[in-house]
Amino acid sequence: MPFKRATLALSLIAAFSAQALAQAQTCPAASAAVSYPTTKKVEQQDNYHGTMVADPYRWLEDANSAETKAWVVEQNKVTQGWLAQIPEREAIKARLTKLWNYERYGVPSKKGGRYFYSRNDGLQNQAVLYIAKTLSETPRVLLDPNTLAADGTVALAGTAVSPNGKFLAYSTAASGSDWNEIKVRDIATGKDMADHIKWVKFSNTAWAADGSGFYYSRYDEPTEEGKLAGVNYFQKVYFHKLGTAQSADALAYHRPDQKEWGFGAEVTDDGRYLLINGSHGTEAKNRVFIKDLKSKDAQVVGLLEAFDASYNFIDNDGQVFYFMTDKNAPRSRIVAIDIRKPGIENWKEIVAETEQTLTGASIVNKQLVLNYLSDAHSAVKVFDLNGKPVRDIALPGLGTASGFGGKATDTETFYAYTSFTTPATIYRLDLKSGKSSIYRQPKVDFDPSAFDTRQEFFTSKDGTKVPMFIVSKKGMKLDGSNPTYLYGYGGFNISLTPSFSVSNLAWVEMGGVYVVANLRGGGEYGEAWHKAGTKLQKQNVFDDFIGAAEWLVANKVTSPAKLSIGGGSNGGLLVGAAMTQRPDLFGAAVPAVGVMDMLRFQKFTIGWAWASDYGSSDNADEFKALVKYSPLHNLKQGGCYPATMVMTADHDDRVVPAHSFKFAAAAQAAQAGAAPILIRIDSKAGHGAGKPTTKQIEEVADRWGFLTRALDMHPAAPASTTGGQ
Repeated sequence: MPFKRATLALSLIAAFSAQALAQAQTCPAASAAVSYPTTKKVEQQDNYHGTMVADPYRWLEDANSAETKAWVVEQNKVTQGWLAQIPEREAIKARLTKLWNYERYGVPSKKGGRYFYSRNDGLQNQAVLYIAKTLSETPRVLLDPNTLAADGTVALAGTAVSPNGKFLAYSTAASGSDWNEIKVRDIATGKDMADHIKWVKFSNTAWAADGSGFYYSRYDEPTEEGKLAGVNYFQKVYFHKLGTAQSADALAYHRPDQKEWGFGAEVTDDGRYLLINGSHGTEAKNRVFIKDLKSKDAQVVGLLEAFDASYNFIDNDGQVFYFMTDKNAPRSRIVAIDIRKPGIENWKEIVAETEQTLTGASIVNKQLVLNYLSDAHSAVKVFDLNGKPVRDIALPGLGTASGFGGKATDTETFYAYTSFTTPATIYRLDLKSGKSSIYRQPKVDFDPSAFDTRQEFFTSKDGTKVPMFIVSKKGMKLDGSNPTYLYGYGGFNISLTPSFSVSNLAWVEMGGVYVVANLRGGGEYGEAWHKAGTKLQKQNVFDDFIGAAEWLVANKVTSPAKLSIGGGSNGGLLVGAAMTQRPDLFGAAVPAVGVMDMLRFQKFTIGWAWASDYGSSDNADEFKALVKYSPLHNLKQGGCYPATMVMTADHDDRVVPAHSFKFAAAAQAAQAGAAPILIRIDSKAGHGAGKPTTKQIEEVADRWGFLTRALDMHPAAPASTTGGQ
């Protein structure tokens, strides 16, 4: 089957090449084309298993060189000059600013008898962390990240309150980098202690039961040149004792024989055990190691080492541990494992796999609270610890519920509910009665009744039924004239579920249609759905996305000239692949922080970890698959590509900006038509996490502004509403 699939893909590429040449001959004249900066080419070729592949823009991989920096400046001048000519841009920015200006709360948690939650009063660059003894009292500020940098580019990346409620360990990220620093704040005084941990990445913070210190994961200190692009190997777990220097931290676990293994530590609520989760890249499998913290001289030992499934620890009752796992259950189930006899033959199934996909589990009030996906929207159910159903939690509609944290001894929990037209509303759930009550409900300057959300299922190329959500103003005419933004991701077992976004709301207000496609490669239907969009089957993801676009055109929601596509990271790859495979199907494309060079992604930072989804060009068979869809390598000289704005940032150390630099340079050189190929390169920003509000508004205003011109939109000036949600 893999050989037949590869052969079919090869014939498709050959057919597309002929189509692309034909399109190039009929491309509109480029009289209105943008004048791009000159981008030099170098003589660089690499041998991949006997196939020579040119890489003429290799020099752009060096983000620190004066030549690359000059290129960035010149490209940004062109892009900003083009955007500045868009008359609707300022009105869009003003409307976004007004929409964004609403009070937003995070889901509260309770530690040491006090509540902790985040709040943004509207236009603050970063949400502020608050503390309160009761839900009704006036809270006090515990940590305001906005004081850490005047421009808001230092973000709170994570927090952990000690079990005794005395200390807050918090991690920060600067300019969007994945590198974190951990500091400790005395909760009573609100002042930081001397503790300062550096070179932390992809780590949580796990406190010891007595609050004496915490476990964390880090890499060795990189060179100055390697901070943002150097490859990350050999993650280690350390224990930091409060009041000591980082140099004195004790190494708790590492594997010098396994450079690609990553680790995360967790201490059980009873304080008895240290659990270490062992991962290998982004593979949806893990190992679990354990240490008895009450036993003198105990060592870390393997508990679940087969690396044959996903094992997510929920809680323990003494030596009985509850896990959510997809072992023998692609849509996941709940099992109880006695750590004294952890063999699978001794497992007890508590809640069996269902037709719905289990995505989250917690134990609160000595009950299991399980979060499922039903056709990509949430369904929440409560069971007792023997697996007997207790009740379903009623949700307001077709949306997403998240949260449900707490301890087994708690009788309450909190969750957020959101949909495409419902801002995240915080609920308190009384697990004794099963009743939910609104704790915080934001008010946004819009009327949700003016919008319509529906779910449709389309048929992909191989006959697979794939769902998508369509959001529009009510009464949308199906005449093919609607400007449409089709968004997707399709990878790494990540599910796209309904959520509120003022940026998308602004787009729909402008008369646009917003569409989210739940492609294979995601986790919407469990591990089988995920695997169907990985490695040699990755083309399924692009076929699904193209299938969604074809459905939208066939059903006269839109037309190719009015259809735009967008996505970020793996979604940026998706957009790059779709626009190079079917340039005739789209009027505009916005690939953001995308993985565009599928032959070299593994050579930077954490890129090697993505081989579980992509494969690697180091493998001959996988190289053959990768080179057929790699966006950088499938641009055709003389092609007629849609209007494109590539988006990246100078501090992106997840998907290094070289991917976007090289793709934009190659696309500008290849384009035969008049449609612009622009690149927007943000400064003091990274892959996206922690981006300050001001930068988010600017970025979205540029995106929608770009599309108003690319899709020939003429939106009316937005009018605010009163009495909105």
